[in-house]
Order: sequence, then C-alpha cells, then structure tokens
Amino acid sequence: MLVLVTGGAASGKSARAEDIACRLADGKPMLYVAAMEPSGEEAQRRIARHRALRAGKGFDTLEHAKRFDRMRVPAGYEAALFECMSNALANELFSPDGAGENWKDSILSGVDALAAACPHVVVVTNEVFSDGCTYDAGTMAYLCALGQLNQLLAQRADVVIESVCGIPVMRKGSADFE
Repeated sequence: MLVLVTGGAASGKSARAEDIACRLADGKPMLYVAAMEPSGEEAQRRIARHRALRAGKGFDTLEHAKRFDRMRVPAGYEAALFECMSNALANELFSPDGAGENWKDSILSGVDALAAACPHVVVVTNEVFSDGCTYDAGTMAYLCALGQLNQLLAQRADVVIESVCGIPVMRKGSADFE
C-alpha cells in the first residue's frame, strides 16, 4: 500500500504520517527515510523536532537527501516513511550533486525501491501552492515541479490524505487513518 500525506506547513501531516506507518507496521520494523539536508540552524531545529516526534516508535532512520535512484533500501521492514518530497525535490534540483533535470526519475525510483522492499510506504509532501504570491522564475519552476511530483505520487498512491489543521481529509481511497 502506498499512502500519500499532504498538507500545508504545521498542518499535522508528519504526525499523521508517522501514525499511519505505525498502524500499517503493526509492531513490525519500520524505516524512516529522512530527505532533509542538515544545513543551517532552521534545518537542525526541524530535524530535532522530527526525531523527537518519532522517538520510541520503532523507526530506523536512513538519511538519504538526494539521488534517490541510487538509494539502497535495507530489507526487513514492514513499513517505510519517506519525509519529505519538498526537501527531496529541492535537493535533487539545487544541489550540485543532485539529479538536476532528472529529478523525476530519481525520486520516483526511490519511491519504487521502497515499495519493492516494504509492503507499506507512506510519503509526506507539502501543499505550498495556495498563498497567492508571485515568486521569481526559479521558485516558480520549483513549485511547478513539486506540483507535478505530487500529481504523479497521487496517481500511484492507494490512499491520499490531506491534513488540514490537524484534521485528516481523505482525497483518494479509503482507510481508517483518522
């Protein structure tokens, strides 16, 4: 099963995704794929917050920030949580050693590798399109790519859930993840 969890900043999507992964794993081993590069104070704070959120839940962490087409998924996990697509895409597009224009193939290859190795995969992404602002061309290109990636993931997903103010809104499929 592939579950896509989306939502705006601080919408509760990470906690929701962790809960879903824990339910799907049902006490069996879980893998957390961390896509954020630990650069800067803000990134360090976010990483620390996410580590605290999943502490004691039984996740093993695989830190893999880019070139997901080269990601080697260890065997033996019932569920994997991939967080998050906005970071993965930014790393692929803007890091000198990222996949660049091949971002789509790289990220989808990583999701496919997780799906091949784990019966249950939960992917977290962001909804960053409704602020009504106009940005520079580079930012707009990134936002368009993230929108395209989200659409591709939603097409592949069995379940799509949007977290709105901490409330799960089922967008595709049906499951009891409330």
